[in-house]
Amino acid sequence: MISSNLVAKIWSFCDTLRDDGVSYGDYLEQITYLLFLKMADEYSRPPYNRNFDIPEKCDWQFFLNHPLEGLTLDYVRALNILADSGRMLSKIFKGAQNKIHDPFKLEKLIKLLNEDEWVSEAVDIKGDIYESLLQKSAESSGAGQYFTPRSIIKAIIECVEPRPLETISDPTCGTGGFFLGAIEYLNKNYSEELQYKNKKEFLQFKTFHGWDIVPSTARLCLMNLFLHGIGDMKETPEIKVEDSLLEQPKKKVKIVLANPPFGNSSTYTITNDEKLTKQESYILRTDFWTTTSNKQLCFVQHIISMLQENGRAAIVLPDNVLFEGGAGEIIRKKLLDETNLHTILRLPTGIFYANGVKVNVLFLEKKKKNSTQNTKEIWFYDYRTNIHHTLKKYPLQFEHLIPFVECYHSKNREKTPETWSEDKMKGRFRKYTYDELLLRDKINFDITWLKDDSFIDLDGLPEPEVLAQEIIDSLESALNSFREVVKSLSKT
Repeated sequence: MISSNLVAKIWSFCDTLRDDGVSYGDYLEQITYLLFLKMADEYSRPPYNRNFDIPEKCDWQFFLNHPLEGLTLDYVRALNILADSGRMLSKIFKGAQNKIHDPFKLEKLIKLLNEDEWVSEAVDIKGDIYESLLQKSAESSGAGQYFTPRSIIKAIIECVEPRPLETISDPTCGTGGFFLGAIEYLNKNYSEELQYKNKKEFLQFKTFHGWDIVPSTARLCLMNLFLHGIGDMKETPEIKVEDSLLEQPKKKVKIVLANPPFGNSSTYTITNDEKLTKQESYILRTDFWTTTSNKQLCFVQHIISMLQENGRAAIVLPDNVLFEGGAGEIIRKKLLDETNLHTILRLPTGIFYANGVKVNVLFLEKKKKNSTQNTKEIWFYDYRTNIHHTLKKYPLQFEHLIPFVECYHSKNREKTPETWSEDKMKGRFRKYTYDELLLRDKINFDITWLKDDSFIDLDGLPEPEVLAQEIIDSLESALNSFREVVKSLSKT
């Protein structure tokens, strides 16, 4: 309750600033700058007594006690100084700009953040508050279409089961949702092991590696990690502001968790053919399997390249990756041959902030190349057919995905209650062998076997609001598909 009240109190002030042209994203950034200084101030006092070398007249107490006159000018000056201060300070404040030009409102926000202590042993509480602010910003600004629901993240983490001393990467990390899920899992399941200095420091500084092309988003990710006990004022985890696709990975990692941005067209094409790179907008990646401008297909290849042998990955991907021909077919065949693509979770619409989004989660392990394929069979879990969710009235919760997680971990999947069989026609968990998949047109993974009850049982129809949203989602999905067809035609 304290957490939700604090979020509501801080977020409500944004409405006051919107009249001055401060957007939701701008507001969150200003909170990030000020909150960082507030935490540095708390850490500088007992029992911590840490010195973070905050430059003179740039610290929290300076602004907390600053008179109204000259407040905004000194704040702008401080942002510039902090941006050039190196290490964590530069990463948080690089490119920082003041968007709150009214000194009365800047003073109000400073005092608002000062009402609570942000540093405590329970870093997860303050971290949850900050993450709630991130989610509110995503919902309010429309950027939420890229915000992976926490329920999905939790289910993925429960399946992948990260362990201490394993490296975890996300090539499109956003605000760090997958990283936070991993931190929560590790702290819950390995609390005693993480008391050892080497494992604790590895988690703090060496576990996470992320990329995002938007500087402000990478900044939010760093702050989010910091509030969850990762990194400190002088050393940070590796979060880079760049397009991860443009360069072959220098380091291999044990785990990759990713939800590449929606929309599959790109301004450039990545190829493994050196001859093509003589043409404009072609980029050479010799580690790729095939040439494509489809971002999702590029990320699939990139993620496989990032993984160590026996490394594992979970990738959230739209339906088109499962059935698209050309490069898509080549990549699906390579996945079957060079990885153990053992599980695909099919998710319903109504769980993302963008309408009409249909996604799947592919779980795989990178294997050593063999004379035969590494994937013997793929288990599909259909949590889409006859499933109805909306963002507000009936949101997707982790509890809805527990049956999938149990099936995933079943030692004898043939005897798992959720498994489909001739006697259990409504079972959501079913396997297809390598040979069966090869016989499908274009090695199509877009598979369903359950009957849609809504077309038969009129009494079983969902609520009108849910049904209307599903119609909207279906139309949006169709429009998105048509847009991609038009784009592909314009390139030919």
